[in-house]
Amino acid sequence: MEAFLKLFGEYFFKFCKMSGYDRMLRTLGGNLTEFIENLDALHSYLALSYQEMNAPSFRVEKGADEKTLLHYYSDRSGLCHIVPGIIESVAKDFFDTDVTMDILDMSKEEERTGKKEHVVFLVVQKSHRQMRRAKPNRLQDNQDIQRDQEALEAAFLRMKEKYLSVSVCPVKKSHWEIVRSIVMFGKGHLVNTFVPVYPERLWIEQKTFCNAFPFHIVFDESLRVKQAGVNIQKYVPGLQTQKIRLDEYFSIIHPQVTFNIFSICKFINSQFVLKARRERMPEAWKSQPALKLRGQMIWMESVGCMIYMCSPKLRSLQELEERKMHLSDIAPHDTTRDLILLNQQRLAEIELSNQLERKKEELRVLSKHLAIEKKKTETLLYAMLPEHVANQLKEGKKVAAGEFETCTILFSDVVTFTNICAACHPIQIVKMLNSMYSKFDRLTNVHEVYKVETIGDAYMVVGGVPVPIGSHAQRVANFALGMRISAKEVMNPITGEPIQIRVGIHTGPVLAGVVGDKMPRYCLFGDTVNTASRMESHGLPDKVHLSPTEQRTTVPLAGEEDSKRKVVGAMCAPSRSKGARCR
Repeated sequence: MEAFLKLFGEYFFKFCKMSGYDRMLRTLGGNLTEFIENLDALHSYLALSYQEMNAPSFRVEKGADEKTLLHYYSDRSGLCHIVPGIIESVAKDFFDTDVTMDILDMSKEEERTGKKEHVVFLVVQKSHRQMRRAKPNRLQDNQDIQRDQEALEAAFLRMKEKYLSVSVCPVKKSHWEIVRSIVMFGKGHLVNTFVPVYPERLWIEQKTFCNAFPFHIVFDESLRVKQAGVNIQKYVPGLQTQKIRLDEYFSIIHPQVTFNIFSICKFINSQFVLKARRERMPEAWKSQPALKLRGQMIWMESVGCMIYMCSPKLRSLQELEERKMHLSDIAPHDTTRDLILLNQQRLAEIELSNQLERKKEELRVLSKHLAIEKKKTETLLYAMLPEHVANQLKEGKKVAAGEFETCTILFSDVVTFTNICAACHPIQIVKMLNSMYSKFDRLTNVHEVYKVETIGDAYMVVGGVPVPIGSHAQRVANFALGMRISAKEVMNPITGEPIQIRVGIHTGPVLAGVVGDKMPRYCLFGDTVNTASRMESHGLPDKVHLSPTEQRTTVPLAGEEDSKRKVVGAMCAPSRSKGARCR
C-alpha cells in the first residue's frame, strides 16, 4: 500500500502539470523549502473555486546539513505516503535535486475540530552535483575539489583588491555606485550581495498606519488586542474595547489548531484564516454571513507581540454585498480587490460555460426526441407508401408511374358485412375491423407482400409490386391461406361466432404510381385490378377464388403436389366467372 500511494503521488504531480498548473507550481518558491511553505497559500487560493476542498497543511522546520523536518497534518488518515511521491517528484523536476524522505513520527493530535493525523518526515536533499562527486573515483574527485577551491580563493582575492582600489579612488562616488561596481565586477546578482537597511525609528504615525492597513490586528502572548485597523474595527465593533482577547471575537478556521500563541508560532509560515464569532456581533448583523479574514502572522520579538496582516476573505461581489461591504473598504494596495474582480469574471465565464453545457444537453435531448419522432413519421409514411417511393418524395423528387408486366393482386371482404353494420354499434364495427386488419398486417410482413389499401371491409394486397419478385403468386396464395386462418380468430359482434371472408386472386400486368399531393397514395391501375376484384365478389364464403392465370402461375412454380399442400383447407366451389375456379 505504501509503494502504491507513493506512485500515486508521483502521478498526481504529473497530472497537475498536465492540467494547467505547471507554471503556478513552478513559481511557488525558489527552492524546495519555499515551495513547501507556500503550498498552504496555493490551497487557500484554490479553495476560492473549490469550496469543498479539504487540503492538508504543511509546516517546515529547517535543520543543518541540508536536512529538514516536514510536518504533515491531515483530517484523512492513511494518505501520508502520497507526500513522498509528490515532494520527490517536485524536487527532481523543479530544483534538480534528489530527495529522500523517511517517517520519523506518526501521531494523532487532538485539535479543535477533532483528531488530526500528524506525520513528521525527515527530508534530506542532495543535488546531482553532490551525487556525482560521491562516485568511487575519490582521487580524481579530491583533485577537482581542490582545484575549485583554489579558483574560488583567487576570485575572492581579485574582488578584494578591486574593492580596495575603488575605496581609495580620488573620484568621489556614491554608495550605490560603489555597490554597483562591485556587483558588475563579480558578475553576480544583486540579490546575492544585498543587505537591507533599516531606519533608526519608524517614520509613520499610528493613525496613518491604521488607515493605510485597515485590516490588521496586533495582540500579545495572552491574545490581548493592542491595536487594530480602522475597517476591522468598523465590522467587528468589539475590537474597540480595551484589553479584550482576540479568541473571544474570532476562531481559527485554517490551520485547524488551538487558538494560542504556541500553536500560531508553530504554523507561523502558514496562511491564517480567522472567522468572526456570530454571537459577538450586533443583533442587526447576525442575519448576514460572518466576516472571514485571511492573512499572515508576524512575530515582533522586540515588543513581544504578534501582528496579523490580513484582508477580508471574499470570493465574489455577491459575498461583498452580503457582508454589507464595498471595494472602498479594502486598501488600494491590497490585491484582494483584483482577486474579487478577477474571480467574479471567472465565475461569470464559468456560468456562461455552464449555460452552454445546459443548452448543449437540451439540444441533445431535443435531437434525440426529434430522431424518435422522425422515426415514427417515417414508419407512418412507409406504411402509406413504398419505402423507395417515400424516400423520393422526401427528397422533393417526382415519382414517375411504372408498368409491371406481371404481379398478383388479392382482394378480400367480410361476408354479410352490411347486415353486421346494421345490427351493431359503430364502435363494435371499428373494433372488429381493427382486430382483423391488425392480424392481416402482420401477415404482410411474414409473406413479404405489399398492402395497397383498405376500403371499408375490403382489403387489397399485391405481390411483385413495387419490388418485382418471381415468387409473387406463391406469396399472395400463402397470404390468402393465412387470412382464412386469422379471420377465424375474429368474432362476429352479433352472433359471437368467427366471421367469414371471401378472397379473390388474379395475376397480370398493372400500372402503378403515386396519386395526389396532399394525401398521396400508391395506386394500381389496369384490368388485373378489376379482375381480382371480380374474383373476390364472385367467390364463396371462407374460400379463395383463383383466376386461371393465377392458377397457371402458382402451380408450375411450386409444383402440383406442393401447391396442394399450400392450399390445404381451401375447397373447390362452382365459379360464377367464366374460366375461373376456387381453391
